Amino acid sequence: MRWDELFADIEGQLEQELDASRLDLVAEEERLRLGRLGLRDRLVAMSRGGDGVRVTLDGGEQLELRIDSAGRDWVAGEFRSGELRRAVVVPLAAIVAVLPVGDQLERGLRAPAAEPASDLAGRLGLAFVLRDLCRRRAPVELTSTDGSHHGTIDRVGRDHLDLAEHEAGDPRRERLVRRIRIVPLTAIRSVRI
Repeated sequence: MRWDELFADIEGQLEQELDASRLDLVAEEERLRLGRLGLRDRLVAMSRGGDGVRVTLDGGEQLELRIDSAGRDWVAGEFRSGELRRAVVVPLAAIVAVLPVGDQLERGLRAPAAEPASDLAGRLGLAFVLRDLCRRRAPVELTSTDGSHHGTIDRVGRDHLDLAEHEAGDPRRERLVRRIRIVPLTAIRSVRI
């Protein structure tokens, strides 16, 4: 009988150690998953359901951004400007803080970690999006580290763009262009369409 008690005690200790090992393994897997989780993934997860995500850009500006699409190094969507909703592209490098509300933090933490982007937009870089705006000749308000500039994107290089500056609302006409501003992509904080 004493042997039965001894074996039961040993079995109980072994079960406790196995449970502790399983818990340690689960905790380590979660730490690894969180370690692979990127800002892009969290922002997309936070904005599911049409919620706006409050972001602070380099320079202190805050936007309540409803994200519609995201690429390798950018997010795009709409934000409210007065009574109007405006389209915007924001480089991830320009975001200095995300201020989640409600359950957004929890949703962001549940995002799938570091999965290869299956959609085309997820693989595209900022330069590709800017080239599309250039092709469309869309007037933009480009916010960079040195302020806000209205104009039309003329060209997009590998690491910079040429902005033909003109008055907001005016079409891009040679006689209306004040100057050409060459802006490094790393200096861009947002491009509002």
